[in-house]
Amino acid sequence: MTVTSEQRFGEFVAVRRHAGQEHVAELVLDRPKAMNAVSTDMARSIAAACEALGADPGVRVTVLTSSHERAFCVGADLKERNSFTDAELVRQRPTARAAYTGVLELPMPTIAAVHGFALGGGFELALACDVIVADATAVVGLPEVSVGVIPGGGGTQLLPRRVGAARAAELVFTARRVQAAEARELGLVDELVEAGRDREEALALGARMAANSPVGLRAAKKALRLGHGLDLRAGLEVEDAAWRSVAFSGDRAEGVAAFNEKRSPRWPGE
Repeated sequence: MTVTSEQRFGEFVAVRRHAGQEHVAELVLDRPKAMNAVSTDMARSIAAACEALGADPGVRVTVLTSSHERAFCVGADLKERNSFTDAELVRQRPTARAAYTGVLELPMPTIAAVHGFALGGGFELALACDVIVADATAVVGLPEVSVGVIPGGGGTQLLPRRVGAARAAELVFTARRVQAAEARELGLVDELVEAGRDREEALALGARMAANSPVGLRAAKKALRLGHGLDLRAGLEVEDAAWRSVAFSGDRAEGVAAFNEKRSPRWPGE
């Protein structure tokens, strides 16, 4: 797949676009010497990249990938953390949180392409995405209690929303690592593909999503996210508000016209 453009955010994060997939952005974790361990600088770069992506109306789907052959991301940079005083750790916390919430709050659909280790904060970055595509080498888990902390990048909230409270408790309290096949069985990942094909398959899935209305995609994601956990009546009100936001859009008019004219839509994105 030919990279047509690349924008760097600091030393460890890149956003790439590809030929034939102009509406899919690839957000690359690119700190291979540390297996993408999230340092303060890297966290700051992830947040900055997400801010830029969120403000780009041309991005319909974001795919989160890794440049390391054997790992998606091994979590927080514990070597850096070991050097912190208590005061420094407190000051660093908002920067770390901004990285995870940056991915979580991206307004367009997001897909994580996971291979190798996705542990702790690394798995939390994947959990912050809407869909996780993993290959056969993937090993996921939230091992934070084994080093005296808790999942602090959204894991205690995102994991039970995926697999239920009891299963999430078992996984968090045991700190165990889960191999790819079991991860798929438990719903920790959504699609399981052959070794080495996670990125390719995630980008292909992103392209299929990006063929649809950008206005519709963002509104549908908003309804899914805001409605989750609400009672049915409240959830339907969230859905209705999202419907009203798109019902009179240019995309809706174009979509209906294209359907009736039996042609591919040319989305105005508004």
